[in-house]
Amino acid sequence: MSKKVNRPGSEPLTEVRILVGRARHQAGALSAELRKLGASVIEIPFIEIRKPRSFRSLDVALKNLAIYDWLILTSANGVEAMWERMEKKRLRNSALNDLSIAAIGPATKKAIEQRGGKVDVVPKEYIAESVVRSLKRKVKGKRVLLVRAKVARDVIPHELRKAGAHVDVVEAYETVVPQTSRTRLRAALKNPKRRPHVVTFTSSSTAKNFVELLGTRSSSNKGTLTGIQMASIGPVTSSTLRELGLQVDISAKEFTIPGLIKAIIAALRH
Repeated sequence: MSKKVNRPGSEPLTEVRILVGRARHQAGALSAELRKLGASVIEIPFIEIRKPRSFRSLDVALKNLAIYDWLILTSANGVEAMWERMEKKRLRNSALNDLSIAAIGPATKKAIEQRGGKVDVVPKEYIAESVVRSLKRKVKGKRVLLVRAKVARDVIPHELRKAGAHVDVVEAYETVVPQTSRTRLRAALKNPKRRPHVVTFTSSSTAKNFVELLGTRSSSNKGTLTGIQMASIGPVTSSTLRELGLQVDISAKEFTIPGLIKAIIAALRH
């Protein structure tokens, strides 16, 4: 990007158009921070959160929380879905008292604490592999409940089972491609006045869905995306982007929303 963004007297992201592809109900925090820094934010969700087709497995697990030693939550969406279901089933937070709870990152931890839960473990890095490193010496012979999306990486259950844990994986929500975003995304990329300088990716799902919304093969995407910088929240998302044939121009050192914003500022200063 040739635009010099950090001019004296201006916010660091003045005149920078940034496309935020988070789910509609989650985009607000990232968009608000970017706007404070002077960015022009375009919100087009690449992901939509939906209830699972059945809550049966989650309901059974919640009814039997007393049999578990550990509860692992990997996203704020999972927290929201689980607590909604607990309310529906009239389960109190006291049902979690004998459980140790692991949260994959600060946003998940905050979501748990806002609902009155107590978090025992937050890994140093906010990825599945770090959850495994934090827990594998603590779970031998223990029963672990992992609450997550319908489609997710199997690193946590696979590795914890190898460490001797009995792991139950239950689906609390699913992510789908929001079809209404297809026309909006293509129009934004074609319009010189709206075309983003940076696109943010906060999960592997946002990366996969972005390519699906474009509706072209990865080899064709390069022309469509010429001059646009791809900003990734962390190594798993970056790996997915590369697998899809997209380059990673900006990568957060701390795998959080604030970390992603810092990385965008640092990259555009140069």
